[in-house]
Amino acid sequence: MILLVDGSNLLFQMFYGMPNVIKGKKDYPIQGTLGFIGALLKMIKMTGADRVAVFFDGECTNPRNELSNDYKANRPNYDDVPYYETPFSQLPDIYSALEVMGIAHATTVCCEADDWLAGYARIPNERIIISSGDSDLFQLISDNVQILRYRGDKTAICDREYVYSKLGVYPERYADFKCLTGDNSDNIRGCDKVGPKTAAQLIAQFSTLEEMIERSYEIKKPSVRLAVNACAERILFNRRLIKLDYDGPLPISESEMVYTGKYTKTRDVLDAIGI
Repeated sequence: MILLVDGSNLLFQMFYGMPNVIKGKKDYPIQGTLGFIGALLKMIKMTGADRVAVFFDGECTNPRNELSNDYKANRPNYDDVPYYETPFSQLPDIYSALEVMGIAHATTVCCEADDWLAGYARIPNERIIISSGDSDLFQLISDNVQILRYRGDKTAICDREYVYSKLGVYPERYADFKCLTGDNSDNIRGCDKVGPKTAAQLIAQFSTLEEMIERSYEIKKPSVRLAVNACAERILFNRRLIKLDYDGPLPISESEMVYTGKYTKTRDVLDAIGI
């Protein structure tokens, strides 16, 4: 079983989710690193993964930024934030921890980590669990791919039925769902007058977004019908930002993901890297 981890997502979750700033032996903050390692060890144990890889978003432009200047433009700017008050200050220690744990990792240089995860989700005949709190990855769920949302004792493994029970759509239509509702976290504006419930109803009624637009006269609610017509171009453009269909080169082979389980305790890892 393969466990793929959205490293940037996990770092931010742990950096901001820990109740207090924790300093290590060298008197600088390590709470993000501490939480990251602990969560990763727990996820490996709960999934029984024998292959593990972690992926980080690098400081690079990607095709979505080139398509839209608004894409993720709402994210915090850390330029004026003191270094040790940013999550990125703990990346060097996290990289060192992954090295001593023997866990393969890579940082993007031309795309987003989500794109690489989408590429790995295509591996046939393998059970794959992707750890991330990013709901965009719901679109990757299939019979052999699940999403792990780490929340300590409330951790959830999300499959096709989980997505449908929450949103009223199956993973294969999740990207279409987001094209209609938009995505505040990525600064993507959806269709006016269309919230999650209406989006699910439209997806149930029409097999594609193109069909929905072409047959918009069949939409019963006048305000929604007018909105779909007015926002048609935006809806289809959103798919270029939201859809994960990466088929480029991947940085880590399956053989490089093999996990030997050298460490089982967070403190041992911290000691090994001297923090």
